[in-house]
Amino acid sequence: MEPTLAKRIVSLDVFRGFAIAAMILVDASGPYRTVYPQLRHTAWNGWSFADTVFPFFLFIMGVSIVFSFSRREQNGPADSSLYLQIVRRTIILFGLGLFINAYPFSRLSVLRIPGVLQRIALCYFFSSLIVRDCGPKGQMYWLFGLLTSYWLMMRFVPVPGIGTGVLEPGNNFAAYVDSLFLKGHMYGKWDPEGIVSTIPAIGTTLFGVLAGNWLCLPVSGRKKTVTMICAGIALLMLGKILDQWLPINKNIWTSTFSIFMAGLAFLSLSLLYWLIDVEGYRRWTTGFEILGTNSIAIYVLSYIVDPLPRFVLSYAAPSAKSLNTYLLTTRFSTLASPENSSLVFAVSFVLFMFLIAWALWKLKLFIRI
Repeated sequence: MEPTLAKRIVSLDVFRGFAIAAMILVDASGPYRTVYPQLRHTAWNGWSFADTVFPFFLFIMGVSIVFSFSRREQNGPADSSLYLQIVRRTIILFGLGLFINAYPFSRLSVLRIPGVLQRIALCYFFSSLIVRDCGPKGQMYWLFGLLTSYWLMMRFVPVPGIGTGVLEPGNNFAAYVDSLFLKGHMYGKWDPEGIVSTIPAIGTTLFGVLAGNWLCLPVSGRKKTVTMICAGIALLMLGKILDQWLPINKNIWTSTFSIFMAGLAFLSLSLLYWLIDVEGYRRWTTGFEILGTNSIAIYVLSYIVDPLPRFVLSYAAPSAKSLNTYLLTTRFSTLASPENSSLVFAVSFVLFMFLIAWALWKLKLFIRI
């Protein structure tokens, strides 16, 4: 059954707003050694709360692609302008990612090319093309093909000097490809948003596309909720079972990580959808809706605000490299233990960014990217 346009689903905006708030929360939590445990990315295998926020955003982006294209097709047959829109948004997102990596001072010779927004751009581009040219069945084939091909590459393609099937930090097929094409322009010896590991991240976005297809169908909200719960549980179980052969790992975004996080995303979306759109509990949603309306803009602004002490505090705090290090060491460090101080600051920073989002919302300024 092909998806049809449904009425606006508030839970999608809330999910997107939550994902952006969580991404800012994790990024603003300060030096790694003092980060609150659940805001710290897992060193290698396994997962924490911090590891869920990026796949959640990609998942909800996939859902949004379906609704965006459905609205566009309702106004008439898709034409070449849709492809131009896809390319335009991809270039803008990728460019903003490069800007974040370069800001405030970075030499082009060592500029990091991959990044969060760059991965979002690529996932949006390829997922949009798949949605545009394939129906739900074709999208499932693409999803299976992407996750399976990445698994096979990581397990069976030989890496010079390392061998096959090695999944150690910096010693794996994904890191090898990055070293060939991105040497000197990565996060370190390997990059968590590298080239090959973007393949299963596209799969994460396609899981969201499948959820969007289901939400568009003319069936009851209760049936949609139950089906998403069942899908979430099944994916969690599948990811956990397959973990013994291919570990759940965000750093190289393993296929099992994509499957497991899609399960969590399905369950989270089903809960929000049932509470907000089926049962109508909406009093608490406004804040997340506000963040969701300018999600990318607020995310970019959070990176612009953070290094400001390099300019405005250069005399009072010459050692401060960013807003969070300055405030953590001079204002928040005395409030509690280092880890709890990190959490308090991160929450405060999210609230500050919310005030900016609220001001934009009150002024009816919606920055479309």
